[in-house]
Amino acid sequence: MYATIGYIVPEYFKFPGYLSPSLGLKFADVPNGLAALSKLPVLGGAQMIAFAGLIETTGFFQAESTTDGRGPREGAFAMMDPTETGEPGNYGVGFPNFLGKVDDPQARKSKLAAELANGRLAMMAIIGMFFQDGLTGSA
Repeated sequence: MYATIGYIVPEYFKFPGYLSPSLGLKFADVPNGLAALSKLPVLGGAQMIAFAGLIETTGFFQAESTTDGRGPREGAFAMMDPTETGEPGNYGVGFPNFLGKVDDPQARKSKLAAELANGRLAMMAIIGMFFQDGLTGSA
């Protein structure tokens, strides 16, 4: 969903200032869509890959030991095993608006189904945007 929004917003808004002051590259100089990849500095791309790798290897949430009694985790930065919780993706913080958790099982099932449908729709939308941009050359 963030990818879809991130693809649309640069059509209407660009940050003022420099993306890379050392290269003299301003945000306004970066084209929209897939053409933006041609302007991405190599070190900027490396930073994004390194950050994604850090998140993938350490995880967002950590605990000292496993929740099912298997003992302590291996290393300080061990990622949470997806089999430790009964529900994948449930980090125990509730909705993104932080209004709390849904306690009613039927309402929870309905909201999870809606979230899956919205996520799938957003994936189709971003793929469609990529295809249009690749075919026509404009976002």
